[in-house]
Amino acid sequence: MIDEISMKIRADELIRMALAEDVTNEDVSTSSVLKDAEFGEADLICKQDGVIAGLPVFARVFELLDGYTYVRMLANDGDSVKKGQRLATVHGDMRTILTGERTALNYLQRMSGIATYTAKMAKLLEGSGLKLVDTRKTTPNMRVFEKYAVRVGGGGNHRFNLSDAVLLKDNHIGAAGGVKEAVAAAKAYAPFTMKIEVEVENMDMVKDAFEAGADIIMLDNMTDDEMKKAVRYIAGRALVEISGNVTAENVSRLKGIGADVVSCGALTHSAPILDVSLKNLHPVDADEFFDEEEELDDIPGEES
Repeated sequence: MIDEISMKIRADELIRMALAEDVTNEDVSTSSVLKDAEFGEADLICKQDGVIAGLPVFARVFELLDGYTYVRMLANDGDSVKKGQRLATVHGDMRTILTGERTALNYLQRMSGIATYTAKMAKLLEGSGLKLVDTRKTTPNMRVFEKYAVRVGGGGNHRFNLSDAVLLKDNHIGAAGGVKEAVAAAKAYAPFTMKIEVEVENMDMVKDAFEAGADIIMLDNMTDDEMKKAVRYIAGRALVEISGNVTAENVSRLKGIGADVVSCGALTHSAPILDVSLKNLHPVDADEFFDEEEELDDIPGEES
């Protein structure tokens, strides 16, 4: 699973790649208007209601550009936020703020959009016992951020990558010669600590997967009646996952199936961004700012 610590371990390299994509030699626009360092601040403003995710990543973009940049957080990941709400203020060399702005916002908008969509779907499943999880249908080089955002929004993570678990899909089954053959090969090869999941499309495949000893049986694009029949047959002797074109528009119908997990690629590949913006950049007196910060640090219970 991806939590804030595991995300941070991977984040710096990926953020540097994103910054290198945006700046090859210099930020020509910023260099044109600011020849020298000048201390300033800008406000991070939410422009839509939603769930915020990615604030540590947003801040890290500026920190990697200039370790003297300071981001004062006024919200936390997982908070429900409102249009017009100020989420943070960014303080530092205005050249750094301008250069990092787009990359930082790209991360925050994408991650917050995923958290918001996940929260919406999780609410639709409340009381059903179904666990909502993501898939590997993520943006290249964004998986760690997107899966973290799913968890912030109240969902769970499926496997992170191909090394995490055995998931035998239609082409694996075709290559092996059948469900039973694929499961037998996986049992012979994979570590005994690793679960084996099989994607099935009909009752014959359900029976083959169960008889072969699959730990998890994924019902892929089956009708509601077929899924209910499969759940009755499996009868709790293996975990049952539902998958296939699940969205916020149709997820509620799955509440009565009796499965354990619903996996949803839409959480990461179809969530719209949450609109946030960095506004009101202006010069401030650095000495006065840091004096104020020191005073805030001295006030018991006051967040800096």
